[in-house]
Amino acid sequence: SMCLASRADVQRSTLRILERLSGLRDENTGKHTERMARYARAIAAALGCSTAQCQLMRDAAPLHDLGKIGIPDAVLGKAGSLSSEEWDVMRRHTTIGYELLRDQASPVLQLGAEIALSHHERWDGTGYPLGLRGADIPLSGRIVALADVFDALTTVRPYKPAWLVEQAVEQICEDSGTHFDPEVVSALDRKSVV
Repeated sequence: SMCLASRADVQRSTLRILERLSGLRDENTGKHTERMARYARAIAAALGCSTAQCQLMRDAAPLHDLGKIGIPDAVLGKAGSLSSEEWDVMRRHTTIGYELLRDQASPVLQLGAEIALSHHERWDGTGYPLGLRGADIPLSGRIVALADVFDALTTVRPYKPAWLVEQAVEQICEDSGTHFDPEVVSALDRKSVV
């Protein structure tokens, strides 16, 4: 009967809804989110995370851009390049996502909050919103940052063709130590995630 829906079922349903909400506000398809989450899980596995941690990463990674639901259409859907004021607004999707998810008891939503907040931080400290550097950036954010960029590079976007996997890996290796955690980069490099 209806009352016997397990907590796990409810949690899975809630996650799907949150993913779809994110998708409504994103120019990319849900397939981006799906692929990116698989890459995140594969990288976590290559870094030696437990099966349970890898699954948690897979489930939480799709929430990385949930905060975009709080960004106005005029900014999110703008065709041209953003002004510096518009960039300030756009960058807020990290903190908005964090605020939406952070006070939930569910481990998946807690990890989602951490990822939402930290996936635009950069290894060299020049990222946002907090300008965290190196190992101060949560591992989940370091993994999702790379998975997100890897998928963006290897798929067609309105402004560019899809790159070959080799080209994408080469670019990511160039950004090792500046944008990306070198250990996360070498995990991607070692293990064919695609």
